[in-house]
Amino acid sequence: MVKFELEYILNTTVKVLYPRLSTPSGLADWFADNVDLNGDVFTFHWEGSEQSAKVLFKRRDKAIRFRWLEDEGQDVYFEFKIRLDELTNEVALIITDFAEEDEVEDAKELWNEQIDRFCHNLGI
Repeated sequence: MVKFELEYILNTTVKVLYPRLSTPSGLADWFADNVDLNGDVFTFHWEGSEQSAKVLFKRRDKAIRFRWLEDEGQDVYFEFKIRLDELTNEVALIITDFAEEDEVEDAKELWNEQIDRFCHNLGI
């Protein structure tokens, strides 16, 4: 598995961004069709399929890291990290993910599509 990072500058605030990365309703707005939460396990639903991920790390208004349950025992995860530039107030969303070497470009394209949906739904 290959680790990769993507960075998106978003015209929004940390207070608007973080709940959309860390709550079922926020994630259902852009990441999946529907999201359920049971303890620290989020279940994501997409057009008849579902996948569950456990929260590994969460820091309010800063970051949240998930591991797909099917990847248990592996050192892989996906993470949303928020960086706020104190001088410009520019908000960056940094996504860290893993993919097979021959699937990295496809994974990046999928994230780009997801972030396009995110921005569209936020009106930014």
